[in-house]
Amino acid sequence: MSDNLWGYQPNVGHTAGTDLIGYKVEATDGGIGKVDKHSDDVTSSYLVVDTGVWIFGKHVLLPAGTVSRIDSDEKKVYLDLTKDQVKDSPEFDKDKHIGDTEFHRTTGEYYGRHRRSAGYVTGVGLPRGAL
Repeated sequence: MSDNLWGYQPNVGHTAGTDLIGYKVEATDGGIGKVDKHSDDVTSSYLVVDTGVWIFGKHVLLPAGTVSRIDSDEKKVYLDLTKDQVKDSPEFDKDKHIGDTEFHRTTGEYYGRHRRSAGYVTGVGLPRGAL
């Protein structure tokens, strides 16, 4: 397991350059929305997920390290997170948080706590100017 929360794990089925926009996103206990935006940057890969009506149109930023599997045939991204963990995550506002290193640091800390509780070691920071 890589210690980089902001990078895809080698075994999840991600191929750099694959357009994930529109893929359905599944938590460990059910669907949470669709990919609205994503980045393949080596040290700052992430998904922005539109949760739709599930939690009233909230957008969340998910570090790529929270992805457990990508199924290109089904067009689904599976997470190592529960619906409640996603629901309780910091709300992402693209007009405020693009390039906001403090938001990315706190988001990394939030998800890093969940990975650590599962026995993983994480790097929680995001390089300055990564988004």
